[in-house]
Amino acid sequence: MSTLHPAEPSWPHCAHGANPATDPIGCRGIHVPGHTACLAHLAVDDRDAYLAGLAPGDSIDHRGTTFTEALLIALLNALRDSATGHPRLGDAWFYEATFEGAAKFRYATFEGAAGFDSATFKGDAGFGAATFKSNAWFGVATLKGNAWFGGATFESDAWFGGATFESDAWFGGATFKGDAGFDSATFKGVALFRSAIVEGIALFGSATFVEAEQFGPLVCAGRLVLSGAKFGGPVTLSFAARRLECRRTRWSSTAEIRLRYATVDFAHAVFEYPLTIAAEPDPFVLNDGRQLAENLFPGAYDPGVRMASLRGVDAAHLVLADLDLRQCLFTGTVHLDQIRLEGACTFNTAPPAVHWRRWPPVRFTERRVLAEEHHWRASQPGAVQGWVLGTGRAGPLQLAPVYRALRKAFEDGKHEPGAADFYYGEMEMRRHADDIPRSERGLLTAYWALSGYGLRASRALAWLGTAMLLTIILLMAFGLAQDTPKQTATGTVPAGGGKVTFEIDKDDPQNPTGNRFTSKRFEKALNVTLNSVVFRSSGQDLTTAGTYIEMTSRLTEPVLLGLAVLAIRNRVKR
Repeated sequence: MSTLHPAEPSWPHCAHGANPATDPIGCRGIHVPGHTACLAHLAVDDRDAYLAGLAPGDSIDHRGTTFTEALLIALLNALRDSATGHPRLGDAWFYEATFEGAAKFRYATFEGAAGFDSATFKGDAGFGAATFKSNAWFGVATLKGNAWFGGATFESDAWFGGATFESDAWFGGATFKGDAGFDSATFKGVALFRSAIVEGIALFGSATFVEAEQFGPLVCAGRLVLSGAKFGGPVTLSFAARRLECRRTRWSSTAEIRLRYATVDFAHAVFEYPLTIAAEPDPFVLNDGRQLAENLFPGAYDPGVRMASLRGVDAAHLVLADLDLRQCLFTGTVHLDQIRLEGACTFNTAPPAVHWRRWPPVRFTERRVLAEEHHWRASQPGAVQGWVLGTGRAGPLQLAPVYRALRKAFEDGKHEPGAADFYYGEMEMRRHADDIPRSERGLLTAYWALSGYGLRASRALAWLGTAMLLTIILLMAFGLAQDTPKQTATGTVPAGGGKVTFEIDKDDPQNPTGNRFTSKRFEKALNVTLNSVVFRSSGQDLTTAGTYIEMTSRLTEPVLLGLAVLAIRNRVKR
């Protein structure tokens, strides 16, 4: 049976201890210049001569070399700057190197590139307060002890992609002036980034945090990417960032995300336990009582938090607190009716004022609307100004259930005015949906025109006033008799003075032939109309036409009054 061996390195290697049967490669350390062995297996005199020839700022190449703690100290002492007392290196190549003991690079300055890709740190990796003036690569490195990068400065890109931190990783107070790349990294212990500063982009895509109880607070001037990352235990994340991307991020326990300045993309995130996303009103406070510096965000920046997308999220355990939801995309969110909205969560609104697109003019009553309704209405032919075109492509058929779910969420939270706005939006989407039968759309249109779906009291009262005025005019013109009919009686007196029997006859009311619009007739018509609103008989003598006018008004006007009362109740109910 064949045995698989690691690939032969691309550099000339030491091959110390090679065995054709068990280890054909042997030591992978690169040759020291002028020799055929690596620094670890170089003869003592030759090693001393090599180290004596080094000066602060020199470049070194020790790829694949195995360092004991003493050997690394000897190398760094050879590069130590007498002026500062700290090591100063040019390009430093430690690809696939193995550090058997503690790797003490504390306060070291890397003036060139620092390459630690695929390196293995069996003890603590000490890079506290180190300065990396060029790119720093720690990709696929394995750090079995504590990794200390607290206070380090990375003046260019820092790449830890695929690295494995088997113990605690300390980056507190570190400054990343280029990209901070931790894609696919694994943090098995504490991942401490408290007061870290990233002036560029922070990439934690597909990273794994096994036991990170705290992540942050850190400041990121660009994007902070957690897409595809996994959090295994309860965690609190605290970020002041321009944008936070959590697409398909997975939380396996409770989590709280506290943010400042950020726009959050939470599409398709997965969480099985309660998760809270909240805006932090004040700068984050560190353990020592100091506030986290936010120099990367001048005063002109809004510290509020904006949600960009919740598409594909199961919102059954989601709590949003004090977020700006004006541009949030909701279509595709599952269990949206169970979402909890705390504090001052704001939604977009309909365009204000009257728009003279054509006759009659278009006027939108102020209400909460979804960003996707903005996008849909702005994309329609002849759209009025004020609706904003965006990336959402959902139509009325998709938006109606979204409005319905949010309405229920607001009702469960005893926020009736907000629920009323979303009920209005739901009805609007049903009225415009193509799958609704024409007859039903006609009824919805009438309901909208008469009372704004039972939510616009002013509209219902306006129609009620119009109906009453029309009733008064019609009664004055056709419904009130000219005079109150006089009663007449006829009878037969039998001979001998018997009982007298009277038969009462009443003439039919007649319309007047003269001026019908007098103050007296107006008063009578008003009396009939007001009584019709509350289903009472007016007691007035009416013509045949007047009787039908009164019957019609007694049917329609109470309905309009009821719609107005319903609208007021829906707006003030708690």
